[in-house]
Amino acid sequence: MALVDGKVALVTAGASGIGRAAARLFAKEGARVCISDIDRAAGEAVVADIAAQGGDAIFVGADIRKEADIIAMVRATVEHFGGLDIAFNNAGLPGHYTDLLNCGADEWNSVVTLNMQGVWLCMKHEIPEMLKRGGGAICNNASRAGDSASAELFAYTATKHAIIGMTRSAAIDLSERNIRVNAILPGPTLTGQLEDCADGNANDLSAIAAVMPMGRLARVDEQAQAAVWLCSDRASYIQGVALCVDGGLSALV
Repeated sequence: MALVDGKVALVTAGASGIGRAAARLFAKEGARVCISDIDRAAGEAVVADIAAQGGDAIFVGADIRKEADIIAMVRATVEHFGGLDIAFNNAGLPGHYTDLLNCGADEWNSVVTLNMQGVWLCMKHEIPEMLKRGGGAICNNASRAGDSASAELFAYTATKHAIIGMTRSAAIDLSERNIRVNAILPGPTLTGQLEDCADGNANDLSAIAAVMPMGRLARVDEQAQAAVWLCSDRASYIQGVALCVDGGLSALV
């Protein structure tokens, strides 16, 4: 049987990178999927790709920085599919390279609003719909930076630590209500976002790969596999976990 057969899954920032890989995998494993993103053209392309593979998906445009968009996103999912069982809260951004002393209010607010407030509000509006179904599973996308320090990524690192804290707190609060809440902590993963951070410099990407114990960057499908598995019944006794998916990087610390 497929991992999430018959479930309804919501994926934020599902038009590219890890989110796109997760949306495709949720559909492949039997879920009906709502893909949310600010990039409509890319999101609808993912829906078309899933449909071509025999899956069932819809696209809902949403900006996770806006609570009204989150409410509309969840409502659209429920109205189309009849409920909500799984959420992969994946949307986030690294912000600009800056340390504490040089992190301005605009930079801080931008990163916090999407990375931290966005995850909080997504869970706040997803969970009531899951409770109507008798339970559910949430995976939040944190980062290896949420369990360590990252030079000159002050706001990003702070928000990723916060996501782990929110994940664990929600897991404890919801354990007796049949909702599991976990997080993945991706290490360096070959996405457009990482390429942007490296300014497209292949030498910079090679330098990052060189310090990885496995000698390479992660693929987006490897992060997706972890997220989908955590949301499946195969992980039925896993609660409040921040799972490092980093090719052994955390073992060096």
